[in-house]
Amino acid sequence: MIILLSLILASFNMGNRNGVIAQPQKPHIIFILADDLGWNDVSFHGSKQIPTPNIDALAYDGIILNNYYVSPICTPTRSAILTGRYPIHTGQQVSTILGSCPYGVPLNETLMPQYLSKQGYASHAIGKWHLGFFAKEYTPMFRGFDTHYGYYCGHEDYYDHRTVEGAGYWGYDMRRNLTVDRSATNHYATDLFTDEAVSVINRHDKNKPLFLYLAHLATHSANSYSPLQAPQKYLDKVKHIKHEKRRQFGGMAVGLDESVGVIVKALHDNNMLDNSIIVFSTDNGGPASGFDLNYANNFPLRGVKDTLWEGGVRGVGFIWSRLLKNMHRVSNQMMHITDWLPTLYEAAGGDVKKLIKPDGVSLWSALSEDAPSPRTEMLHNIDDVRHIAALRSGDWKLRLGHTYGGNWDSWYAPPQVDDDSAAPLHLFRSPLSKILAQPTPPPNWSDVVISCGPKPANASSNCQPTRTACLFNIRDDPCEFNNVAASHPDKVQELMGWLAAYNATQVKPANKPIDPKSNPKYYGYVWTWWKTLDEDGKESYIQEGFNSIPASSKNMNKFQKPKTSDL
Repeated sequence: MIILLSLILASFNMGNRNGVIAQPQKPHIIFILADDLGWNDVSFHGSKQIPTPNIDALAYDGIILNNYYVSPICTPTRSAILTGRYPIHTGQQVSTILGSCPYGVPLNETLMPQYLSKQGYASHAIGKWHLGFFAKEYTPMFRGFDTHYGYYCGHEDYYDHRTVEGAGYWGYDMRRNLTVDRSATNHYATDLFTDEAVSVINRHDKNKPLFLYLAHLATHSANSYSPLQAPQKYLDKVKHIKHEKRRQFGGMAVGLDESVGVIVKALHDNNMLDNSIIVFSTDNGGPASGFDLNYANNFPLRGVKDTLWEGGVRGVGFIWSRLLKNMHRVSNQMMHITDWLPTLYEAAGGDVKKLIKPDGVSLWSALSEDAPSPRTEMLHNIDDVRHIAALRSGDWKLRLGHTYGGNWDSWYAPPQVDDDSAAPLHLFRSPLSKILAQPTPPPNWSDVVISCGPKPANASSNCQPTRTACLFNIRDDPCEFNNVAASHPDKVQELMGWLAAYNATQVKPANKPIDPKSNPKYYGYVWTWWKTLDEDGKESYIQEGFNSIPASSKNMNKFQKPKTSDL
């Protein structure tokens, strides 16, 4: 009895040193962001073309987010994830940040890693940044991340890591923290980022919570001279797809899926998985049928990336964690990309009331308990430059204006949709089955398979959003076949009022034109910052950069400028 009492007291004292009772460790947060992955590019949505068994396994075992929305293009979504705020409130509502444009997410915005650092987290960023780098203060290492391995621009070549964009400027774009990393050349980007994620997990101090933000290049297009790139080991798994460009895209998606599997295994091997929250999300809808030189797919949803149709803003996403009470289900709870910050902050033990002017709301309790979502409406965007806007309230969606002259407003079926295009069944078996106990589709899995029936003859013409607002009931009509504005004028008026209220809070877009002094030729053909900030935030140029081309850039050896025809 004395021995037992001694053991109990010893155990208590170990957790009560200095009078402090040990608290359960905060959860590790792993945020995996795919780039340009479409609704119909994952097999857990019913697609039989591209096998994504690892993504499927997590989705089936976790919570599939079936009423989940993102911004229609890259920068706005990334800013919304990390700030928890609508792009209209951070100046990111118009297009994306080109590498040569001197602006970024404002420095007075607090980002997710800065919030999580107050909760004791170690934060690491891997992959794409795309939130501005004209001054180094805008780069990940100055925005709360302890390390960064990746690139600053919106895309790059998967192998040589050059970025060509804007005014035809080109340069190398791969960093380890603030240092240019030439060792990445000729190594496939998806594999590089996966290896780095595993390295971060392996060396992480297990006594601290981890925030890992992995923003993959896949499945975004590379440069125009070779837009779709995948190694043979991934292409071999989609050789059943005869359409060359869709097959190349499929190989990129397979690489992304294998990355997810490797990362989950690393968490398991390090005894971190049971205390982890894994979020998987696309950044926007897929660029289908050649849009942006890509062959993603959103069918049967309407539209593509950079449109406000469902195909541009309804996102592929799920959350997995054994800390959630109700898993293995399809969630129809409304969720927006801005909700991740408050949701994850609450899960990390933070007080969401301390977040600065968030537009997002925490769904942690709602997701865990399978309770009604606290979100009932959301703004898709207001872009006064292109005269487009859309918002959702309940089941109703209002939209005005269109992009690209309406030329990408249709429904784009994947090429070669027949029995021969289906992947062999063995490719859908996940190596994660041993870790996740062979997850099967949840009982209500049929909810994610969207079927809208025959398309009406007037589906392409009954909405003329440059003339008048269009109204759709998304629950009944997710494919946006039927504009019902004429039969619901009161609802149109109500949503126009909501839109006006949002518009009254909009800040001026932060966009600035291309700065010729950003040209990488002045910096050894490397994309880098070209301005400095003083203590008051006043900008000045790094003079030694653009006065003359550094000698090191005159002998580029294997790193040669692309041919003019490639620009």
